[in-house]
Amino acid sequence: MEGQEVLDIPWLKLHAWLMLDPSSAEDEAEAQPIEDFVYHRPVLLREMLELLKPKPGLLIMDGTCGGGGHTEALLESGSDVLALDQDPDAVRHVSERLAHFGRRLIVRQANFRHAASVLDELGLGTIGGALLDLGVSSRQLENAQRGFSFDRNGPLDMRMDPRTKVTAAKIVNEYGEEELTRLFRELGEEPAARRIASLIVKMRRTSPFRETLPLARAIEKLVGRHGRHHPATQVFQALRMEVNDELGALEEGLRILTARLAPSGRIAVITFHSLEDRIVKNFFRNHSQEWLDKPEWPEPKRNPDYDLELVTPKPVEPSDDEQRANPRSRSAKLRVAEKI
Repeated sequence: MEGQEVLDIPWLKLHAWLMLDPSSAEDEAEAQPIEDFVYHRPVLLREMLELLKPKPGLLIMDGTCGGGGHTEALLESGSDVLALDQDPDAVRHVSERLAHFGRRLIVRQANFRHAASVLDELGLGTIGGALLDLGVSSRQLENAQRGFSFDRNGPLDMRMDPRTKVTAAKIVNEYGEEELTRLFRELGEEPAARRIASLIVKMRRTSPFRETLPLARAIEKLVGRHGRHHPATQVFQALRMEVNDELGALEEGLRILTARLAPSGRIAVITFHSLEDRIVKNFFRNHSQEWLDKPEWPEPKRNPDYDLELVTPKPVEPSDDEQRANPRSRSAKLRVAEKI
């Protein structure tokens, strides 16, 4: 209940316990070399290729190249690829891993919301297709120093682009209680948003949150743990989305990429969050209606944004086999539209 006492012990004592050093097992995980981790398993790979229709001579922008799984598949299909990622680690990884494709691959560090600037820099007017695979990669989650994980201790960072200034620590320690509540409720869809925000504000008065495990432990102690789902999952998701302005980047990126698509070029977007999927669904719908009509209008009007045709009226979801092999794919949804 929102109004009930949330702790059975004084929160100061809890705070002291949470600030203890992480366990040796966590230390071992943190110390494990990054190279030992699997970077990222591409989701909906077969479905993406079938619907995006890459082919020789086509230039496709992979706006979130990550570990390079989708990028590699597009290159193997014969298409050339302009691969973007705001994470410098991903850019290095893809550049090295896929260097054998030579000039058919161009890799740049950039958020896809800045795709127009990259294209202008390269002297490219249009692209033959575009792919966005949203969310966080396995490598980002498993690298404790990036601050995305609630299972490994590290700095409370969560920046996909280390050049940006806002970190998760800044948000947790400086946002007001109402701001935190809104953030956890809207971006995290967290039922205990107000209780968690209230606890954070109380605890940070004594010692600001600087690392991931103290925050994750505080949330777990407050709301309890039920099943395999970690109680800090939705809060960490909300913080990550806020730090990286993921919804704002998506809205801007969809407009830019659609504008730069050549006729018959397709844009494919893989989402993992209901708010992301809603943005893509509404954008594709609004851009695929030739005529607009309202009861108060004397007659329908042509839609000035009409430039797409829906390829997937309903989202494509991973098969049962893929979900079993890769549990992180379970929430994935793929939507595709074609430039008219």
